[in-house]
Amino acid sequence: MREMTEKLVGAIVRAKVPVVAFVNEGKLGLSGSPDPERVALLERWAAAGIELGNHTRSHRDLHRIPLEEFEADVAAGEETTRSLMAARGKTLRWFRHPFLHTGLTLETRKSLEEFLSARGYRIAPVTFDNSEWIFASAYAKALDRGDRAMADKIARAYVPYMEDKIAYFEKQSTALFGREIRQVLLVHANALNADRFAELASRLRARGYAFITLDRALEDPAYTTTDTFTGRGGISWLHRWALSGKGPVLPNEPACPRFVLDAAGVQSE
Repeated sequence: MREMTEKLVGAIVRAKVPVVAFVNEGKLGLSGSPDPERVALLERWAAAGIELGNHTRSHRDLHRIPLEEFEADVAAGEETTRSLMAARGKTLRWFRHPFLHTGLTLETRKSLEEFLSARGYRIAPVTFDNSEWIFASAYAKALDRGDRAMADKIARAYVPYMEDKIAYFEKQSTALFGREIRQVLLVHANALNADRFAELASRLRARGYAFITLDRALEDPAYTTTDTFTGRGGISWLHRWALSGKGPVLPNEPACPRFVLDAAGVQSE
């Protein structure tokens, strides 16, 4: 974990990419109390100038538990993170839903949004959604069993897959808004991104992107678009807006390659 953290944080800093790192505080200590060594790893992100956000304590699924239990998990997931931000004169202000599941009814969504607002949070949307986590799982499993050839094959396919996804969501943006909006990319902290984040950032810049803060991205008026989505899927906000009546969901969204699904032991996306 220390090696992965150093490689990934270093790659983010060198690429000069503003990042919000969303934390599951339950991973700081499996026994219930924070492990100082794991807290030190989290502090490494904050020390690098990376803002921390709340992703709940235990990554529980809002669609599978009562709202009250989910809200309790949000509150339980902020103590250490809030302290690390406060030590740098900052507030804990961003929240991201596990699985991008925001509620199966509008009533649940509204109640949770009011709860989050009362605790000082803004919801962090995602527009460049993807199955990077499947690539990361497949990559980790290949490395664990010493299959360097398969790990390299997965890693080589990763950034081209991400670029295909980005091209797709650029078209979805244009279909809905007549322009390419400011986008929000979701990736995870893992060995794959530790090894390939620099390449991913470089490819995005080659497409004409500049990296901006989440605050700056959300200044785009697209993020005020009506979102009434209450489906079970954890999907891009672009698709949420489309399904809320803004426009069409474009066909032919790029899929995770079959060999990556097989390597990860996942049946489908």
